[in-house]
Amino acid sequence: MSIDIVPLGTASAIPTRERNPSALALVRKGRILLFDCGEGTQLRLLEAGLKPTRIDAIFITHLHGDHFFGLMGLLSTLSLMDRTEPLTIVAPVGLYSVLCDVPGLNVEGLGFDVGFRELPDTLQHEVVFENPGYTVEARPIEHRTFSAGYRFEEHRRPGHLDPERARNLGVTAHADFRALKRGEEVRVNGRVVLPEEVVGPERPGQSFAYVTDTRPCENGRVLARGVDLLYHDATFTETFHARAVETAHSTASEAADVARRAGAKRLLLGHFSARYTDASPLLEEAQSVFQNTEVAEELKRYLL
Repeated sequence: MSIDIVPLGTASAIPTRERNPSALALVRKGRILLFDCGEGTQLRLLEAGLKPTRIDAIFITHLHGDHFFGLMGLLSTLSLMDRTEPLTIVAPVGLYSVLCDVPGLNVEGLGFDVGFRELPDTLQHEVVFENPGYTVEARPIEHRTFSAGYRFEEHRRPGHLDPERARNLGVTAHADFRALKRGEEVRVNGRVVLPEEVVGPERPGQSFAYVTDTRPCENGRVLARGVDLLYHDATFTETFHARAVETAHSTASEAADVARRAGAKRLLLGHFSARYTDASPLLEEAQSVFQNTEVAEELKRYLL
């Protein structure tokens, strides 16, 4: 199944002409999960060709403005678009009260239900959103204020069906092929054909981790363990390592080390300091540690 990761904003605290505040969309079956919602996110969604009405849940990492100041405008727009579907917002404790205090934004009167799932600073690990196809879990990561990282993971998928083997056992009807794929036995010519005779072992679902803003930490590695794609804070190069420690961010080589230790398949660097008009030093540094690294390009679609 096709899943696209679309970075919408890759700047750190200060946006630039080329980079917007933090936001990223995961697109699956035409539905959207939004990670962070910095200022201007709704415009970036439009520029990416993504419909805001298709957002099912929004996951905020922490309550620094460059990660959630776009949420007020997005909620207002969804109300004006007559949205009726419920929306889930996962965020650290305090966001709900902030939104309730925004003049002109009536959180309780938007016209659609908003389910707030607020994460306490005592969080250890929690599945914060799920549907029949996948789960999203949260773990605390290490920043100047309480911050959460997130991991999206599809449920395990059925194994591959061997159609030739099934036909040799007498299976010809499309409905029977589908039933076997679902794990159901079928009866053909007086004989029962079992799924395990023609279907291979279950396959892991696709996975993605969103780990920013943070110092390299154990929970970041746990969230990234074996993922198909990791998006990680890479605010600085090692030249500014002391600044990374001071501000509780990561360097590009530290992000790459997290990916390497976690066994991630691919790494996307993001959350860049405004000092880097050219991100090639960040990329070069990271690739010296973890070769399968890319610099996140805003509005580009990355296929899991």
